[in-house]
Amino acid sequence: MSNTATKNASRSLPPVIAVTSGEPAGIGPDICLRLAERAWPARLVVLGDRDLLAARAQQLGLDVERIEIRHVPLRKLALAGRLDAANARYVLDILDAALAGCVAGDYAAMVTAPVHKGVINDAGIAFSGHTEYLAEHTATPRVVMMLAGAGLRVALATTHLALKDVTAAITRKELETTIRILHADMQIKFGIAAPRILVAGLNPHAGEGGHMGREEIEVIAPVLDQLRGEGMNLIGPLPADTLFTKNVLAGSDAQLAMYHDQGLAVLKYAAFDEGINVTLGLPIIRTSVDHGTALDLAGTGQASPTSLFAAIDAAIDMAQRRSAPPAGPPQGRRSHDPEPAPPANRRHPLPWGEGRGEG
Repeated sequence: MSNTATKNASRSLPPVIAVTSGEPAGIGPDICLRLAERAWPARLVVLGDRDLLAARAQQLGLDVERIEIRHVPLRKLALAGRLDAANARYVLDILDAALAGCVAGDYAAMVTAPVHKGVINDAGIAFSGHTEYLAEHTATPRVVMMLAGAGLRVALATTHLALKDVTAAITRKELETTIRILHADMQIKFGIAAPRILVAGLNPHAGEGGHMGREEIEVIAPVLDQLRGEGMNLIGPLPADTLFTKNVLAGSDAQLAMYHDQGLAVLKYAAFDEGINVTLGLPIIRTSVDHGTALDLAGTGQASPTSLFAAIDAAIDMAQRRSAPPAGPPQGRRSHDPEPAPPANRRHPLPWGEGRGEG
């Protein structure tokens, strides 16, 4: 077969999406099992312990045979609702396997179920979230967190920082980098040729002309002016309490908030069940649920898969813009398939080394 014929054939294949099952004591396994409820225009591969998923399926009255599983073994037996730091490394094993598959081209994208930041740190592993972990392990110097839902696409200039540290973190250089990443991925991953981006101010009333802070005058506005000169369609800096109103939002493609709660309080009010997380700036496609591990719901059958479904829909949409979706890894197996032999080398699969909520 010619190279052209091979390329055309690969275009006809559905994209292969890695779905990480997250914290084993949380609702990640529950919502992953519910992927069987829908027909998907993609091949979904759930990464996690096969026995855990089978046990949780039995507990919930679901059919584990209907999902494709890539087995990643637990470090210790896991029970719904009971955190155990012994499985912190298991959670990272899953992430590593999904990321390695994306880098190798076996997966077109990865979608992540929630992890529990606290228990990972309790295990002595410094971990501030998926976003930072994936950036470090792809050697990406800067990424941008964006939450989407209910017609909003809210990106963040700063993420998991104490409020007292936000002002110092918003420099001209950092803000310019953030906006460039946001603008580029709106074009590349969302297919919007000329995105219209609303930019919030940092202070109440966007500083009120300098009377309530000068960050808008000295940092934000100069960066926006520079990038507008390059052709970007940037509106702001706008007071956050008016930016997120119906008339102002109309016609915008994305919104940039200066700090975590400034943007995400609005997003989660508007789209708590259907909100998703998209990591911009990575060399891979990564989306995620926008909720935590919900330990109290694990194993009860009450956890909603809506956010996971939306995250997968978004990942598929982005992946389908690629010219040749991967055919998928040989490791992907259904729960009843024979167990593969364990790898001889347990080192990190990537060449560059080894909570709750979004991240």
